[in-house]
Amino acid sequence: MSTISTTLTRRTALLGALGATTALAAGALPATTAHAAAPMLGATKPTVYRFKLGGFEVTTILDGAIQLKVPHPIFGQDQTLEDVQKLAAANFLPTEQMAISFSPVVVNTGTELVLFDSGNGAGRRPNAGALLALLASAGYSADQIDVVVVTHFHPDHIGGLMEGGAAAFPNARYVTGQVEYDFWSPVDKASGPTERVGKLVQANVVPLAAKMSFIGDNQDVVSGITAVGAFGHTPGHLAFHVESEGKRLMITADAANHYVVSLQRPEWHVRFDMDKAGAVSARKKLFGMIAADKIPFTGYHMPFPNVGYVEPMGAGFRYVPAGYQLDLG
Repeated sequence: MSTISTTLTRRTALLGALGATTALAAGALPATTAHAAAPMLGATKPTVYRFKLGGFEVTTILDGAIQLKVPHPIFGQDQTLEDVQKLAAANFLPTEQMAISFSPVVVNTGTELVLFDSGNGAGRRPNAGALLALLASAGYSADQIDVVVVTHFHPDHIGGLMEGGAAAFPNARYVTGQVEYDFWSPVDKASGPTERVGKLVQANVVPLAAKMSFIGDNQDVVSGITAVGAFGHTPGHLAFHVESEGKRLMITADAANHYVVSLQRPEWHVRFDMDKAGAVSARKKLFGMIAADKIPFTGYHMPFPNVGYVEPMGAGFRYVPAGYQLDLG
């Protein structure tokens, strides 16, 4: 008999003996009444992620998500439906559905608590707009926010600035781009093609103008947080470079709105980008720098917890979600 046959025979005999023993033991036990199955609880995912960045603490908060139909023509507006679906399928994504999430960022410098963007605001979307409650679950209260930075004025970024007709962050001062404010704040932007955003700017941003500071490229919010011009998505869209004790992070806001399409194909047009060519240029420049410097970034619409890296991939970039790099002491 071969060695393999002998081994299989011994394994079969051993498993048979174990099965007989188990059956005898089971037969010796009294019959029990079967319990009902546990109820279905529904899908869930974490909503808060915090990590150290030098002497700073950075917290990303998931302010909900929306589900949409086929990515095209929101993404790849200048491409064919088939090409967009092919890219999605190649990255294990559905071709007929997509989700877009929203993630404000909190940076605790040790002396100031800085919030980047205010989320959707209560009541604007059925599955988003609970930033104040989420802040509490992260260990913060609204009145602890010292600075609110507004990267740009799209509704999912300014919707939570006012709640119930009052400032949602009563003790905060506000920082935003001068170019962005100058474009959106005139009253005539509240009518015509810019009406939807312009009306919300009049309701949520303009009333806070007296407490606002207006900055541009390469100007500081606080020590260690510097604006980076990334115009195109909106006229004055800003990203932010964060640095503490030699550790760096880029807050890219909406420079890229999708972790596959906008990064692997940065030249593809996106419906949300007001200046298509400007947005393409900003994407390539910003993520080219992030890739070259090998630093992490957090993007407002990246998959939660919204922190990762990019590496060059053809004419674009490949998104690499952060693993445990940022969790190490």
